[in-house]
Amino acid sequence: MEEYNLVTMKKTVLLSGLLGLFLSFNAFSQQEEKQVEEVIRSLFDGMREKDADQVAAAFSPEAMMQTVIFKPEGSEVGSNAVADFVKRIASTPAETNLDERILDYQIKVDGTMASAWTPYRFYVNGNFSHCGVNSFQLVKMAEGWKIVYIIDTRRKEPCEE
Repeated sequence: MEEYNLVTMKKTVLLSGLLGLFLSFNAFSQQEEKQVEEVIRSLFDGMREKDADQVAAAFSPEAMMQTVIFKPEGSEVGSNAVADFVKRIASTPAETNLDERILDYQIKVDGTMASAWTPYRFYVNGNFSHCGVNSFQLVKMAEGWKIVYIIDTRRKEPCEE
């Protein structure tokens, strides 16, 4: 009887330990996902505020930006330097309001690498301009999560609501 209780107790302790490890890993993963989301939110908040420093802070120095250009005969990919994007944000006239509204965050994290899929709708001065999806690749560096690559699509319709 004592042997049975000892085996049962060992199994209970082992299962409790595994459950605790799983729950702590899950909490850590959710915390990392939240940090990734905060970087992306900060990018678009900076864009709305025309704060070039805030926009630039979301990116790693080597980051790349690309856009899928839809064409009837087959899509192409256009590239854009992050520095040029930051300059355009900084030089946006004060009366122009740029508002990229993220509809959803689908984030996956593996250690220090993350991927985020964010459908969006874009507005200029409150008027719908286009919609699409952003695909972000981020890396957790010494100073925190940084965007290293972004590619997006842009279209007038169909758009998610």
